[in-house]
Amino acid sequence: MDAAAAHLLNFSQPFDCSLLDQIVLIAMDGSHPQRAAANEFLVKMKDHPDMWRRADAILEVSKNLHTKFFGLQVLGEAISTHWKVIPADQREGIRGYVVGKVIALSSSDDVMKTNMVFLSKLNLVLVQILKQDWPHNWPTFISDLVGASKTSESLCENNMKVLQLLSEEVFDYSKDSMTTAKIRTMKESLNEEFSQIFQLCEFILEASQKPSLVLCTLQTLQRFLTWIPLAYIFESNLIAGLITKFMPVAAYRTATIDCLTEIASLPPHDIPSQYHPAMQALLVHLVQSLLEIIPPSADLRRAFENGSDEDCLFVKRLALLLGTYLKSYLPLFEHPQVMGQPPMPQEGALQHEQVVVEALVYMVRVTSVQDEDVFKTCLEFWSHFTKELYNAEAAFKTTAYSTYGGSAGTADSAFGGVQGSSLRGGKQALYEGILHNLRILMIDNMAKPEEVIIVEDDNGEIVREQTKDTEVIAQYKTMRETIVYLTNLNYEDTEAIMLEKLDLQVAGGMFSWNGLNTLCWAIGSISGAMGELDEKRFLVSVIKDLLRLCEEQRGKDNKAVVASNIMYIVGQYPRFLRAHWKFLKTVVNKLFEFMHEHHPGVQDMACDTFLKISQKCKRKFMTPQVEDPQPFILTLIGDLQRHIGDLQPHQVQSFYESVGTMLSDQGPAIRMPREEVVLRLMELQNLSWSKAMQAGAQNINSLSSIETIKELSKILRINIRVVSSAGSIYLHQLSNIFNDVLNVYRLYSEQIIQACAQQGPIATRLTVYKAMRGVKTDILELFIACLDACRERDEEFDSAHAKELFNQNFLPSIMNEVLQDYHASPPAARDHKVLVLFSTAISVLKDHISPHIPRILNALFEKTLEMITTNMLDYPEHRIAFFTFIHEANSHCFYALFSIPAHLQKLIIDSIVWAIKHTERNISETGLEILLALLRNVSGNNQIAQPFFQQFMLPLIQDVFGVLTDRLHKSGFKLQASILMHLCHCTQLGQITAPLHSLGNSVDNAQFLKEHLGGLLVKAFPNVTKQQVASFVQGLFDTTLDANAFKLHLRDFLITIKEFESEDNSDLFAEEREATLRMDREQQYEYMASVPGLIKPVDIETDDL
Repeated sequence: MDAAAAHLLNFSQPFDCSLLDQIVLIAMDGSHPQRAAANEFLVKMKDHPDMWRRADAILEVSKNLHTKFFGLQVLGEAISTHWKVIPADQREGIRGYVVGKVIALSSSDDVMKTNMVFLSKLNLVLVQILKQDWPHNWPTFISDLVGASKTSESLCENNMKVLQLLSEEVFDYSKDSMTTAKIRTMKESLNEEFSQIFQLCEFILEASQKPSLVLCTLQTLQRFLTWIPLAYIFESNLIAGLITKFMPVAAYRTATIDCLTEIASLPPHDIPSQYHPAMQALLVHLVQSLLEIIPPSADLRRAFENGSDEDCLFVKRLALLLGTYLKSYLPLFEHPQVMGQPPMPQEGALQHEQVVVEALVYMVRVTSVQDEDVFKTCLEFWSHFTKELYNAEAAFKTTAYSTYGGSAGTADSAFGGVQGSSLRGGKQALYEGILHNLRILMIDNMAKPEEVIIVEDDNGEIVREQTKDTEVIAQYKTMRETIVYLTNLNYEDTEAIMLEKLDLQVAGGMFSWNGLNTLCWAIGSISGAMGELDEKRFLVSVIKDLLRLCEEQRGKDNKAVVASNIMYIVGQYPRFLRAHWKFLKTVVNKLFEFMHEHHPGVQDMACDTFLKISQKCKRKFMTPQVEDPQPFILTLIGDLQRHIGDLQPHQVQSFYESVGTMLSDQGPAIRMPREEVVLRLMELQNLSWSKAMQAGAQNINSLSSIETIKELSKILRINIRVVSSAGSIYLHQLSNIFNDVLNVYRLYSEQIIQACAQQGPIATRLTVYKAMRGVKTDILELFIACLDACRERDEEFDSAHAKELFNQNFLPSIMNEVLQDYHASPPAARDHKVLVLFSTAISVLKDHISPHIPRILNALFEKTLEMITTNMLDYPEHRIAFFTFIHEANSHCFYALFSIPAHLQKLIIDSIVWAIKHTERNISETGLEILLALLRNVSGNNQIAQPFFQQFMLPLIQDVFGVLTDRLHKSGFKLQASILMHLCHCTQLGQITAPLHSLGNSVDNAQFLKEHLGGLLVKAFPNVTKQQVASFVQGLFDTTLDANAFKLHLRDFLITIKEFESEDNSDLFAEEREATLRMDREQQYEYMASVPGLIKPVDIETDDL
């Protein structure tokens, strides 16, 4: 292999293509012993700067198709990265060769079919050349291509594919791979010369009888329709020709639908009013054509089930076309509102009324098809349609109420959604039949909510769900919003459909798991969409029927299904439960019954529902209620042993969390001493803890038994749940067990260290020591949870008082035990939760912990660095926790960091630099965040800043540029740009006075840094000219650039140095996308809050709990 490699890379000898063929065959042979070496050589060969000179020999001589693909890769790489440094005459030669090869391989149908895959790859290479040379160095390309297309139908077909690729490169993928100036030039050129392309397409579609050419032309036209001047679409016969000539032909139907979908996808605000009639005519012609293709009497659902793949694809694309068109252009069919008059809906309010109704009827028919993709496509439209219809009706109601003094409804109903028969005129009356069928479809196909964990498996058995299906959860969210809008539009119809279906399940002999599930999921989804009185009547009827059904059903699976639906529904109606104590109490007692059921999932769901109800109705449990002598929480704690008797450990923890959530309520109506109630709640666990400690006092070895260790872990985890839910009132309970907890921590630490000394690191994996480490982790998590609880403000237990209490009474002892153990333990026995603990302590206690920072750093810093700097993979949790610790220390105890010894300061900077170079995204970005915050803090203190920048400026700027220009850290672009902007602008503004060089006063820091940076870039990127580098560096120090302009300057340079390389640069634009999404989310939440039921009542924060 080595001899062959040496021969092929020796450019002084004739090229042996057969030898390369042999190496490629070895690389493709998965069982060959030298496959890895062959692949390694091919990579080396491809990266050789002169290898492109042999690409033509490879393509012409090689007998192996894979070798030819390799030759195209070499050629494409050279065009992407070295095109500008290749001599002009050789560029002309490459271009001529590629064009000639493309023409030769598409000279006839037979040749083109034989070389189809190779020709496709060659087309991509041609487009790479176009991205470099067109239009400035190849201005005649379009006219040459159009002229050549008229000489041969096979050549014309391939030219259409080239145009497809060019359109995609310029208009779809250009942002991530070309500079803004280059993109603008290519778009302008393509627009200017499009008339020739359009005439060619028209000529082919009118004259050609070759199906493959017509199909390819339609597919190419589809790519163009998103950007071509609108006159070509609306002032020609294009739309009518597509629908009348090509849509009736089965072979062209899908491609035609795709073209029409692209037209329908054009943004409405970009369509001038003179083109509105043409856009309306599209739907008119489309519906007329559909009536012939899919007659109203046809059973589309059955036809889809029995149809061919092409028929199914047509239905899928039809769903997309109708949904896209109606979503954007349905408003075109509405008559304009008369100025000064309220938008009173009335019959005949639509132009082409029957066409619109037929189109919507087709959407309903397509929605009923049993296909997930089709349903999701249709659902997206229906969600938009019902939202717009609700908004229109709500606007009419508001206007009518203000104009006619309330004759259209009452003031109360104005805040309760669009409900009332007086409003159901106009569009809603026109759509009533469609909306009725849509409600049935939504209910029958309702997706499973996240809260439901009891499901039917592939074997038809009812089991507990093991994993969450994120797609189903997202679909449920959309369906829930749709059915909420439908309920607001006509709650009587929604209620009637649901009660009718429920009656069939309960008394109609049509009970089925799926039918009951989808119905109950839909019932739970409309919580908040009705008025309170209607909701009460509806919900009482539903729950009574379900309880009756639960009693009547036989078989554990049937009962489990009904139980899960009862629990889901009651958990969705907290407003009703808060208003009706007796019903709430009945529901909770029913949940306690379900907690004794052993069917998989029932107990889990009962505990989950109890927690949800506790969160939303906690005040009802904390205050005395009518006919109850004491608050329900006291009764519950009194019966605690009975309630949790059949629960598993994780379910017991959830139960305690629910009670802790009740205790977190701080309302003025609560009179009981909550700290004492916490102690009563924890009596059972404290008793078990005391028994274990007493046994340990008599025989220390009892604490090392696996049963005791597991019991201690259970108790600690219950304590963690209680403090996390109840808050800082828990600290009194912590003081009861604190000394014992630290003693257990010390005991287990000593035993683990001793075992590691005797048996090596493997000891940490042995069952007993692994369990001990688990208890230590639980103890650390308990302390972390207590610190987090100190953040929250409590009426009885002030946050500042809680922090002071923890800082004085608990923190010193914790530091003594935990820091000593971490420092003394071998790496395998160190817990990353120690780092999390002190990160949290710094975040919560802030300046209070500053005096302890040197001691904490001394115990943690070097020991952790030893673990994480040997490679990029070991101890991933320690890595993240370590840099989070540094981040918190820099944010809250900055001056303490610079009071430590100099060697530790350098270690901190080195560790941050090491983090930003890490291949794990979260670690790299955490390092960048730390560095940026550190630089800003340093710049704010001149005494620290000058020696800091003098020591670290040059290596830092080099390291940041290193990650900025590699291929592994694009996601950190925003932070990288912010750091470079800070360093460059601080230097340019003269804020760094300490010399960064030894050249004397004749050269200031800014001038030196520019020259230094320019030298680095020229050396690192030889394919970029010195002039380009100089212009880029000058821009970095331009203090007039804001953050966005600075990032754009960086982006263009990064794309330039890659020379349009085919790689994903989308992360460079991540910040803009995130900002847009954040703004959209805020606006969406404001809107959702205005629609009754659109935000789940269980997700609404309210003081009256």
